Amino acid sequence: METIDLLRSGQLAGVKRLNLYGGLAQFPSEILDLADSLEILDLSDNCLKSLPDEFAQLKKLKIVFFNNNAFEEVPEILSQCPNLYMVGFKSNQIRAFAENALSPTVRWLILTNNRLEQLPRSIGKLTNLQKLMLAGNKLRSLPHEMALCRSLELIRLAANRLEALPDWLFTLPRLSWLAYSGNPFCDAIPVKERSLPHVDWAELTLGETLGQGASGVISKGTWAMEQGATGQPQEVAIKIFKGEITSDGLPADEMRACIAAGSHENLVGLLGKVINHPEATGLVLPLVSPDYRNLGKPPDFDSCTRDTYSPDTAFSVPMILRIAQGIAAAAAHLHSRGIMHSDLYAHNILVNEAGHSLLGDFGAASFYDLSSSGQAIERLEVRAFGCLLEDLLDHCKPGDAFSQAESPISSPINFPISSQAGAIASLRGLQQDCMNPVPSMRPLFIQICEILVTIEQKL
Repeated sequence: METIDLLRSGQLAGVKRLNLYGGLAQFPSEILDLADSLEILDLSDNCLKSLPDEFAQLKKLKIVFFNNNAFEEVPEILSQCPNLYMVGFKSNQIRAFAENALSPTVRWLILTNNRLEQLPRSIGKLTNLQKLMLAGNKLRSLPHEMALCRSLELIRLAANRLEALPDWLFTLPRLSWLAYSGNPFCDAIPVKERSLPHVDWAELTLGETLGQGASGVISKGTWAMEQGATGQPQEVAIKIFKGEITSDGLPADEMRACIAAGSHENLVGLLGKVINHPEATGLVLPLVSPDYRNLGKPPDFDSCTRDTYSPDTAFSVPMILRIAQGIAAAAAHLHSRGIMHSDLYAHNILVNEAGHSLLGDFGAASFYDLSSSGQAIERLEVRAFGCLLEDLLDHCKPGDAFSQAESPISSPINFPISSQAGAIASLRGLQQDCMNPVPSMRPLFIQICEILVTIEQKL
């Protein structure tokens, strides 16, 4: 292997990042020569089952990926890496997760698509844990000690064997993104079904790829049975699902949520459901105008749970207000139907120059019973909205941001707005209310919509 030869020759001395893919059955001892520099190690797509005790020599290691290997347990040696904050074991064969196998420094843990039946009680010691990916395992419950993980912001629990969600989950002060579809308790949740036209695969013609996510591929295309303004086959977007479990859940649950969401001016709509595809399922969507762009970018290694933005990103106060109104209205619509989007992020929002926004990507969406845990679940997503609003305000145009240093107010409705400075202060107050560490103190989306209207009227 060429990279191994480079390691042996010393030509990679001092590197901070190393990727080794394909065929490895044992951990290459040559990697240990990088102990003084190595921070990111990716050994995905190999045949590894264990790590040697010498792995602990990699004291500077911050991020490790062992995706698509053959591990049957989380290696306990990882607990001896004092700077490790991101650990990935997606799609292995992990059944065992020993007590104290990880260092308390871990912020981001990925165990998607394994065979875990239980988590160790010591997971409560991971007090820095922000992002926990557990979709596609065999978990029947979560240890109560997890309630001590008060930094948790994002949890993926879809496609497990959970009989219920624990009450303590709704008391976590920072939890904002929770996905749990595909568990047994979900079968009893009432869902407002919605009929959708069937579109025969033979009526569709695929064009260029518009985007590709974990659950499927979206392509530009035409629908022969529908005519556009020119009398020609209608241009549409076509999403074909891959059929495999993703970090968010099962594609079938995503499709079900998309259909149940119904129509709203701030949601990416649906035109029909693909039938008679030879291998997969799919949806036909309106082709979004090219003047819409993604509002933000997905989180990176450093931001962990928070979206990222280009350095030159800047929003005017009216733009921030329009985006906030649109997404709050979309979220209120979804929650009125017992649907939590579960991935309310800027990178899942399209926006045009006028500030009109479209929320899409239902890959993590989860249903809930409005008559029981409705408000508690909605208030989790309200914090996600607060994070989005905080991002927008943090990127307020310099000319509009002179009030950023002012103390935010706690009651945005009663503030006498006579300038953009007042609007910013009011929006900051709303943002803080949405991110209140006591979930029960947060407003609901219908209240958020009313507050935003009041701010607009006084601007």
